[in-house]
Amino acid sequence: MSWLKRDFFERDVLEVARDLVGVELVWNGCSGIIIETEAYAVEHDPACHTASRPSAREFVKSKPPGTAYVYFNYGMYWLFNLLVKGGPRDGLILIRALEPKRGIDVMQRRRKRDKLHELCSGPGKLAVALGIEGAHHGTIMAGRGRPPGCGLRIPSDSKHEVVTDIRVGISQAVDFPWRFLSRHSPHLSVKHGKVKAPDVKAPRRPE
Repeated sequence: MSWLKRDFFERDVLEVARDLVGVELVWNGCSGIIIETEAYAVEHDPACHTASRPSAREFVKSKPPGTAYVYFNYGMYWLFNLLVKGGPRDGLILIRALEPKRGIDVMQRRRKRDKLHELCSGPGKLAVALGIEGAHHGTIMAGRGRPPGCGLRIPSDSKHEVVTDIRVGISQAVDFPWRFLSRHSPHLSVKHGKVKAPDVKAPRRPE
């Protein structure tokens, strides 16, 4: 299994979000297969942090593709994202769910759960399970500068039926089908077709 290089993240954010499904996220002795992602585009996507946060815009401008963007959500959970930059559309990709693979005993202790499908079935859950915190914001996950024990790699036996759906828990651009998931995985945060969009007027979807 080889580590993903920086050029993997130098493509369109939607293409990368889809291709990350089935990739193994390795983090300091623990790992899991990515089975759910959400794409957020820097331009024309009001749900992306770059639409409202100058710090996010500066992050995209100054950091290399493949860098971890970690933020605290609702004062409760750290969320782990990856920067995509240099293709048709720059953006941030939220890693929403993993299928646990390595360091499962450590994940179980951190999550205080035993069942595998409860360990990483949501973006906040997986951050707790892997031990991801705010100090990890800016970690380089691909190419030069990647720390030992962290990165992304493609398993030799990765096979997933990837489908699209609307994103979870947002109030703007609610109809963008920019969530990518392994259809039959029991580790998803929300099953395919089960997200209920709020009753708000969404902007026109970009081409």
